[in-house]
Amino acid sequence: MSNVYDNTAIAPNAKRLLAAGFMAIFAAGMGFGIRGGIFDNWASEFGFTATQIGAIGGAGFTGFCFGIILGGLVCDKIGYGKLVVAAFALHVISAVVTFGASTPQNAYQMLTIGMFIFAFANGTLEAVANPLVATLFPNNRTHYLNILHASWPAGIVAGAAVGWVLDDKMQVSWKIQLALYLLPTVVYGLMFMGQKMPKSEASEKGASLGEMFKDVGLLGAAVACYLLSMFVSGPLAALFGLASFPAAVGYGVAGVLLIAVGLMTRFSLGSVLLFVLFVTHALVGAVELGTDGWIANITGNLFTSEQGKWLLIWTSAVMFSLRFCAHFIETKLGLSPVALLSVCAILACIGLQLTSGVQTVAMAFVALTIYAIGKTFFWPTMLAVVSDRFPRTGAVAISVMGGIGMLSAGLIGGPGLGYGKDRFAAESLQQTNAAAYAEAKAAAPSKFLFFSEVNAIDGKKLSDAKDALKASKATPAQKDIVAADQAGDRKTLKADSFIPAAMALIYLAILLYFKSIGGYRAVHLEGTSAAAVKH
Repeated sequence: MSNVYDNTAIAPNAKRLLAAGFMAIFAAGMGFGIRGGIFDNWASEFGFTATQIGAIGGAGFTGFCFGIILGGLVCDKIGYGKLVVAAFALHVISAVVTFGASTPQNAYQMLTIGMFIFAFANGTLEAVANPLVATLFPNNRTHYLNILHASWPAGIVAGAAVGWVLDDKMQVSWKIQLALYLLPTVVYGLMFMGQKMPKSEASEKGASLGEMFKDVGLLGAAVACYLLSMFVSGPLAALFGLASFPAAVGYGVAGVLLIAVGLMTRFSLGSVLLFVLFVTHALVGAVELGTDGWIANITGNLFTSEQGKWLLIWTSAVMFSLRFCAHFIETKLGLSPVALLSVCAILACIGLQLTSGVQTVAMAFVALTIYAIGKTFFWPTMLAVVSDRFPRTGAVAISVMGGIGMLSAGLIGGPGLGYGKDRFAAESLQQTNAAAYAEAKAAAPSKFLFFSEVNAIDGKKLSDAKDALKASKATPAQKDIVAADQAGDRKTLKADSFIPAAMALIYLAILLYFKSIGGYRAVHLEGTSAAAVKH
């Protein structure tokens, strides 16, 4: 443990590569922040329900899984540079496809495909950045991975600021707003150009792909394959303009992939700890990214659209600042990475519970600050734990983990919160004004997993009710529609808080496990065999 906090890098261009990775994830965060601010534009222009918006936003996560997992499998074989070029091209293509949305008839499919390509590009970049930074700074991964991922909230701040100025103040087209993420895209492309990048520790030791997958094994692969089965049955069909594929198709694809992993690893069961971390990271994706995708919309409904964007900017700024403090927390406060995650989960739960009941903007800032502190360290610290404990997996385990988190955000977090908004708002309007609900409900029902169908409030009618209320011309029915929508938002946040509560219990169990084996410490490969590890 003597070198755990040694900041020495293994390559002379390490800081340049760290900065390039920072800018790449910044571009992804900026696109995410802008997109979250134009959800209401899409709902108003194309008449989407919250569940449909959640599904479109979800495609902005699910594509990430394919980019990061496929990229993680080949990055040590073909080189990081080729993946950067591919990601750059995909970012440009995603903008072109998204801008093709022009009518209610083609908008859902074009936006879904555009968001999917955007996410694929983001995932490809993280398949480069995460293992690259973990390799460049092997003795202080928690610190430098948190710095790398400080770029995500920084990008969200930039995207939300763009929305505040161009959308709220100047009413600029959403297409022009979204195009601005291409500016940092050009910057990261230039920063990576011509740079030599090292291979992962496992790759340097000559590990085969099968060896890298052994700790993942059948258990870890089962988590990813289950989420992939959900993607095949639902969002993949949407990319082709279909409502869904039969569940059997999704399970069939997942089964084939699971057998392939079994053959590759000689049917290794894998690490139980890594399996638990994968499941937990699915919860991280749902609560962090799923909530981030909706928080500006939800707080904008509770207060004003402008205030909602300011709240998103504030929480993202808190995350950006604190991600530079992971080293201080670990060394000065004596918290291990898992202990830090435990504290964060508790704070995130408290923050969401408080946010669900806020009545003033000032209290919203307080509640969301607690939530922001809680969610700050989830994603990069989880990656650091996997890098520390499973070095022989190379780029594979952290890539699969990132894919699981994003798939969960896209399939569970984003659509789940959208469904919650639809369900709770519809139930509230039914109770307060059944006649208004009968008039305002959407024709097609909203669906999510195994939950019962619900006919949501139509997005266009909800938008009309909000506009009438702002102009002081709302009818009693329209006032009830807006009030029901706000009640739905509050109940959605309260339900969302149970996810970090479950995470806190899991982290506590992991803490007890490490205590039973003598404490948390990093593992390093030794000798020439990737199978040999040193604790």
